[in-house]
Amino acid sequence: MAGRGAVAAAEDAAGAGVASGYSSEITFTVVMSCLMAASGGLIFGYDISITGGLTQMQSFLEAFFPDIWAKMNNAEQDAYCIFDSQVLTTFVSSLYLAGVFACLIAGHVTRKVGRRNSMLIGASLFFVGAILNCAAVNIAMLVVGRVLLGFAVGFTNQSAPVYLAEIAPARWRGAFTSIFHFFLNVGMFVADLVNYRANTIPVWGWRLSLGVAIIPAAVILVGAAFIPDTPNSLVLRGKLEEARASLRRIRGDAANVEVELKDIVRAAEEDRQHQSGAFRRIVRREYRPHLVMAIAVPVFFELTGMIVVTLFTPLLFYTVGFSSQKAILGSIITDVVSLASIAVAALTVDRYGRRTLFMVGGGVLLVCLVGMAWTYGAQLGSDGGKSMPRGYAVAVVALVCLYDAGFGISWGPLKWIIPSEIFPLEVRSAGQSMSEAISLTLTFVQTQSFLQMLCSFKFGAFAYNAAWVVVMTAFVAAFLPETKGVPIESLGAVWAQHWYWKRFVKQPAPVAPAPPPPQLKKTDGPA
Repeated sequence: MAGRGAVAAAEDAAGAGVASGYSSEITFTVVMSCLMAASGGLIFGYDISITGGLTQMQSFLEAFFPDIWAKMNNAEQDAYCIFDSQVLTTFVSSLYLAGVFACLIAGHVTRKVGRRNSMLIGASLFFVGAILNCAAVNIAMLVVGRVLLGFAVGFTNQSAPVYLAEIAPARWRGAFTSIFHFFLNVGMFVADLVNYRANTIPVWGWRLSLGVAIIPAAVILVGAAFIPDTPNSLVLRGKLEEARASLRRIRGDAANVEVELKDIVRAAEEDRQHQSGAFRRIVRREYRPHLVMAIAVPVFFELTGMIVVTLFTPLLFYTVGFSSQKAILGSIITDVVSLASIAVAALTVDRYGRRTLFMVGGGVLLVCLVGMAWTYGAQLGSDGGKSMPRGYAVAVVALVCLYDAGFGISWGPLKWIIPSEIFPLEVRSAGQSMSEAISLTLTFVQTQSFLQMLCSFKFGAFAYNAAWVVVMTAFVAAFLPETKGVPIESLGAVWAQHWYWKRFVKQPAPVAPAPPPPQLKKTDGPA
């Protein structure tokens, strides 16, 4: 019942957007702008995956964590507890804690200087942090470099998805926004390839892994200089003519941009009518569904277990008996699966909708997490003292690949799509900042606790996440309306027609259609 109502509301709002003259043309400028903005995912993806390989790389461990390297070579060591080190988890998790603070700052900065300039700030910070990490001679330098990388991630993760959502045509917004997650996984794939080679280089191989991080930063620094800022951001800063020029550039010279511009101006005027700040405004009753989603989506995203099977994939494969080099190779295989599944999501998210992908992905994640819990429990034991048979170890790799496929078509890309599109313009930067700050906070907590949790809970860590997948899938089915194809400044109608959220959100007033552009009269010749 709720699902049919949500779909009907989405179709009505989407139809209104098309009828009112919104352009759905994909121009060269839109494609290039979205590719440059999505490159922000390269920063985050590379850093996520590079640390997973570093934490079991011989040259890195011998230089900074010799005690862990000694445990890896101890045949009597509990397999679950090899990597249980507070200093190691501090190195990994410091990025996410810095990212939390950066997200909260970035919301205000992005509103003042624009989405594009915020991405440039993030790329600059990442460039400096990568150089510091590559030149590190002690753990303190590593952590300081990670903190700078965290600030970079906070800025790019806040601004890039919003940029993509605002610049993409409504009909293809889901596909374009999902490119951010695709690039994130490209960054992970490249990181695993670099780690695979660096792992064979004694002494300085780890410097290669950390130094290559300069490349995605350079891509954004150069690319962002050639793309326009979003018309939504320009109107919000009072630059109406620049916004009109930007809209013509991204929609094409032949498009009648006045309809879309009028909606953006209306949203900006609503913003100016409020005296309180965006963070204070978002807690008001009329923004209740947006606030709930700003909290629920990142919380559920982190509880899918993605931190278990993404950030620590090489460690998981090492735990079940693979060598260090084969563990990294296993990560490369899962990266390929992730990229393929995200491509499928990009092709289907605007056809079948966000809710459908959530339902399918939730079922796949549940099966895989239960399967991993059983395999670890039955074959590795509760004390980590057993040696997992080869066939079951291969089964773990298969389950991780299937998990990545389910994650890649659902929570992976949709975690970026949903928060970037659901917020009204007046609270969009604050909402995206809040959502990403919550996500990075929980990632920090999990990176601080997962290795210890794996050591303490053993295979129960996977069952814990499986239970949460059931909860989040039921939540999506009941409370998340369908948003496919709806113009970003017209989504208020979707919330106002939802079976539950309509008690909080009022139906927005219709916008009068803009007059058609004047037509030149044809003449037979000069008068």
